[in-house]
Amino acid sequence: MKIGVPKEIKNHEYRVGMVPASVRELTQRGHQVYIETEAGAGIGMHDEDYEAAGAEVLQTAAEVFAVAEMIVKVKEPQAVERAMLREDHTLFTYLHLAPDAPQTADLVKSGATCIAYETVTDSKGHLPLLAPMSEVAGRLSIQAGAACLEKAHGGRGVLLGGVPGVEPAKVMIIGGGTVGLNAAQMAIGLGARVVIMDRNVEVMRFLDAIFESRIETIFSNMDSIERHLVNADLVIGGVLIPGAAAPKLVRRHHLATMRPGSVLVDVAIDQGGCFETSKPTTHADPTYVVDDIVHYCVANMPGAVPRTSTFALNNATLPFIVELAEKGSREAMLGNPHLLQGLNVHRGMVTYDDVAHDLGYDYVPAVEALKH
Repeated sequence: MKIGVPKEIKNHEYRVGMVPASVRELTQRGHQVYIETEAGAGIGMHDEDYEAAGAEVLQTAAEVFAVAEMIVKVKEPQAVERAMLREDHTLFTYLHLAPDAPQTADLVKSGATCIAYETVTDSKGHLPLLAPMSEVAGRLSIQAGAACLEKAHGGRGVLLGGVPGVEPAKVMIIGGGTVGLNAAQMAIGLGARVVIMDRNVEVMRFLDAIFESRIETIFSNMDSIERHLVNADLVIGGVLIPGAAAPKLVRRHHLATMRPGSVLVDVAIDQGGCFETSKPTTHADPTYVVDDIVHYCVANMPGAVPRTSTFALNNATLPFIVELAEKGSREAMLGNPHLLQGLNVHRGMVTYDDVAHDLGYDYVPAVEALKH
């Protein structure tokens, strides 16, 4: 198979779809890999590294799209990239379609087969391609939140861990999944007081067991959210409904109950965000203030640490890339129900139920769509 890896063009996105080691794995199996020049420069990997792994370096994204059968990326294709997609393309990347009507419309129009990292599953029902970036984002959320709490950045002027004689900051984490777990690890390490809220009692039992007395676990509902917002210094939104738009758990009127200079970090922003006042921001301009509350809503948080993120992502995606290349996308998905769950759009049909529901498309089950 001919596999193309274009350079990411989203604002301050330095990750790359494949590292040289992944390229070598594919070229040794007889596949052809085409990479746009300097696609890996942001992680310290240069054209010569890719050429040594067997890739052919092309000068433009247009050349990559023209020759490739499968496009492997990190972030959702931007408008200029979507215009280059064809019906015979397989696109394998993060898509996050539910809150993104323009992208969905373009992918439907293209006729391409579009497989989303974030909805591929495993035998336990987990999301193995989302997990590594959720780990990174969860840990980064505390770093970013701690910086935002500094007075010069608009925050309350609070140190997460406090100092002897001065109480630590309160970190409230909504969602006890991968993001929440990793955020808690970082916050505890910095000495903060940590509250994790979730609706799954088994998740709370697990968190309580591994963190022992170092955290509080609270059942999440509107009453408990409102009570804890009042004295939270940093709130991390890490709620996920796979493939669907995130629920709005903190509303505009709640901000008035919070202390001025408190910080909201919305890790769910790729799926529309779980705070009503959230809107996507970039690493170039990461924050804004609403009702004296600092909002950090960067839509590609792991892009801040692209080397760590790229290698973590490639560790997870490579087996699926190999499977798609070896069998072709149709046969690979029909033979692997977990990869099939990743199919969001195929030949003009929306094949993921929550995306269809949220954006008003007719839903066509993936197996049915692949018959066309």
